Amino acid sequence: MGDPALSRRGFLAASAAAGLGMTTLTACGGDSDGGSSGTTTIEWWNISTTEPAKTVWAALARKFEAQNPKVKIKIVQMENDAYKSKMTALTSSGKLPDIFHTWGGGVLKQQVDAGLVEDLTDSTKPWGDALLPAAREPYLIDDRAYGIPFDIGMIGFWYNKALFRKAGISAPPTTWSGFLDAVRKLKSAGVTPLALAGKEKWPGMYYWAYLAMRTAGAGALQKAYEDKDFTGTPFVEAGEHLEELVGLQPFQRGFLGAAYSTPTGQAAAVGNGKAAMELMGQWAPVVQADAGKGLGKDLGFFPFPAVEGGKGTITEVFGGGGGHALRRGAPQAAVDFLKFFASEATDLELVKKTGVLPVVPSAERAIADPNIKAVQEQLKKSTGFQLYLDQAYAPAVGQEVNDSVAALISGSKSPAQVAQSVTRTAREEQ
Repeated sequence: MGDPALSRRGFLAASAAAGLGMTTLTACGGDSDGGSSGTTTIEWWNISTTEPAKTVWAALARKFEAQNPKVKIKIVQMENDAYKSKMTALTSSGKLPDIFHTWGGGVLKQQVDAGLVEDLTDSTKPWGDALLPAAREPYLIDDRAYGIPFDIGMIGFWYNKALFRKAGISAPPTTWSGFLDAVRKLKSAGVTPLALAGKEKWPGMYYWAYLAMRTAGAGALQKAYEDKDFTGTPFVEAGEHLEELVGLQPFQRGFLGAAYSTPTGQAAAVGNGKAAMELMGQWAPVVQADAGKGLGKDLGFFPFPAVEGGKGTITEVFGGGGGHALRRGAPQAAVDFLKFFASEATDLELVKKTGVLPVVPSAERAIADPNIKAVQEQLKKSTGFQLYLDQAYAPAVGQEVNDSVAALISGSKSPAQVAQSVTRTAREEQ
């Protein structure tokens, strides 16, 4: 999936994006204090910066320490984009944290190809094999396990039922033309149809990716990547459909400068009732409530609509989950922590307190939120699955998708130019 050695140019760009310099990169990794206590300190890097996950995860680390007195967990938490940039830089430096968040796919493969990630296949049997197969899939490379999932889910539309009623929309749309009609009705009723974190780019990518799946079919995105060719008609059509949506001016005022999880960002706009919908993953309700008020019973979920005449179906799913990987040579205590985190007891706590979908099958009984159940039902009846493009593809290609789609949304690139730019970057990765 691309050259495992990131270019110096890419590394320096990532360092700048993360606010780093070459001299600020320090070695990550477990260490012993060398004293009589023999304590092992493990660094755990994750992106759970919002509540309640931030507090729940910290408490789990303390619980593990109580069970393992000679182990200390040092938690390092970063917002999504900053984390990706820093990890790109660390991958280039050859120094990864002991335990680190991963989405699997092409990014993990690049780290594996560079010899930086621990092969967990043997050390995590049999408990690793007992986890939900769909959740494990993104972390399997050549049938070897390089990550352990803690969550699985999908992207879909989260909507405000009260605002739909106000606009006279009786049911969520199931077709793209129906979706555009709903956007028009919301605007006519004085409601902002959609919230978007234009500043962060990845939320906008979801629209193009789903539209490409709906026009070309679920398998087409991976095939286009393997063929290094995104110039086919369905991919251009996906951009044209997105361009039509953008032409309706559906997003909140100032969306191009908006972040995702800030008090004035995408999630808050929906959580505070200022926008009717957002296209986001299964974590959306928690972030909406953390960044804003949350919608409670007024919050609903529906899958991305089908595109008339497209080869894809509404049951084909775009999404992924979260997992943890270990740096190569990480101490045994890091493997023990992954086992602890993937236990039924931990998963039950995560499901109950943070709203994630379970990866331990027996923890399914803990799902109480009807919206999370709705997501799970969609996943259960899915007929195809595509991992997030900025994780499925090598980092440079994923970033180009994000950048090009953001340019289309802002009006500086045409649908054909998006397809050409992504194709050019994919070919440069060979």
